[in-house]
Amino acid sequence: MTLDDLLAPDSVIPDLRASGKAALLDDLARRAARALDLDAGEILAALVRREGLGSTGIGAGVALPHARLDAVRRPYGLLARLREPLDFEAVDERPVDLVFLLLLPTESGGEPLNALARVARQLRDPENAAALRAARNAAGLSALVSGRSLGTG
Repeated sequence: MTLDDLLAPDSVIPDLRASGKAALLDDLARRAARALDLDAGEILAALVRREGLGSTGIGAGVALPHARLDAVRRPYGLLARLREPLDFEAVDERPVDLVFLLLLPTESGGEPLNALARVARQLRDPENAAALRAARNAAGLSALVSGRSLGTG
C-alpha cells in the first residue's frame, strides 16, 4: 500500500491555515467527514481520544493524527501542508508543518498498522519531506505522493 492508495486527488491540501492543534484537528475531521459522508464530531472525538494517549507528532515537523472508526471501511488519508508550522506537542518538540490524517477501519487485522508505518516512514524521510515542503501547489503534492515520486523511506 502506497500513500497514493490512501489519498484521493482532492485529499491534498497545500496551504492549510490553522490557529492551533485543536483547530487543525477540527478542520481535518470536517474535511474527512465530507469526503466519507461521516459525522465530523465522531471523527474529531476519535482523533482527540488518540491524541490523549500521546501526541501523534512523530518528529521532524511531521504529525500523523489517526484513529480507528467503525464507520470507516478502508484506510483513508488526507495530507496537509501547513502555511505556518504549529506546536503539535511532537516527540522532538519541533513545530509541525506536514500533517497526514489517517482514518482506519476498526476491524481489519494488520493492514492498518502497515499503512500507518508506511506513512510514517515516507513522511519522516528527509528527502521526501523536503520535496513535499517544496511542492508549489496541490498538483505538485499529488504528484509526489503518487507512489512514483516519493521513495519508500
